[in-house]
Amino acid sequence: MGDVAMIVPVLKVFTKTYPEIHLTVLSRTFFKPLFEDLKNITFLEAALDGKHKGIKGLLRLYKKIKSSNIDAVADLHNVIRSKILSRLLKFHGKKTSTLDKGRKEKKSLTRKNNKTLRQLKSTHQRYADVFESFGCPINLSSFESFSKRKIDNEKINIIFSKTKKIVGIAPFAAYKSKMYPLELMEEVIVHLIKNKELQIVLIGGGQNEIEKLNIITKKYPDVVNMAGKYKFKEELALISNLDLMVSMDSSNGHLAAIYGVPIVTLWGVTHPFLGFAPFGQQYKNSLMVDIEKFPLIPTSVYGNKYPENYEDAMKTIAPIDVVNKVLTLMKS
Repeated sequence: MGDVAMIVPVLKVFTKTYPEIHLTVLSRTFFKPLFEDLKNITFLEAALDGKHKGIKGLLRLYKKIKSSNIDAVADLHNVIRSKILSRLLKFHGKKTSTLDKGRKEKKSLTRKNNKTLRQLKSTHQRYADVFESFGCPINLSSFESFSKRKIDNEKINIIFSKTKKIVGIAPFAAYKSKMYPLELMEEVIVHLIKNKELQIVLIGGGQNEIEKLNIITKKYPDVVNMAGKYKFKEELALISNLDLMVSMDSSNGHLAAIYGVPIVTLWGVTHPFLGFAPFGQQYKNSLMVDIEKFPLIPTSVYGNKYPENYEDAMKTIAPIDVVNKVLTLMKS
């Protein structure tokens, strides 16, 4: 989801820069709400778990794309499935360009020896480079955040009808090595709820995450667990109306960035220098582990590889530092 969310601000700048060009976005049906606020865009649904599954399904999808009358293909994913589709369409005369993931540069950042720690090109800029290869350069600094979405759900509206500032906390990530320990996040919550001007809402998904967050909300009745209660479109509306988001190196930070929500991002064995920081957020809003104690960070691009004893590296981020960063941003 994070990769798809990072595409959205790029497409917004593109459509504003080139209003005469119509874009067709091909993605999973689930992600369709992400593109609803964009102008001059058609969403083409890929049922990868249904009729477009497997080789035969991919051929059906190819025929569907071909019939949509496109002139060029921007492969912003660069995986086997998207490569096959691009090559088929190129064979039939369509211009194609594929995302450069910068694997060699990222390897220099994540290798164990002779590590070169430097800021790499952002993923957002890499997406923009694909369009530039078609002769359509865009300036991402011209991006203007999407407006807050209207909240149609009555239960969500009740939370936002209060005079309090709403802080969303999304404590989960794809790998434990990128997730701030829940016992420490609970300390953060305990500090924040002392501030009566703040309302804390917890964000997550999946039964395991829901159950863990329910344990926290049972202890602290003023904290609201939003996980698993709403459709994706409603969750987007919720996130767009937040006053601040606390996120891991995960999709929730990227979703909040689309709407200009300030984000405090907590990093484990990955690092913002790899190019996956939320769009438009200042580097100072990224809280990282103690590099002196864990000098091999970043250990991998996605957080799935790390040396022994690095899984708990995020414990070196003190809860009070997270609290102070949140409170500082809320005042600014």
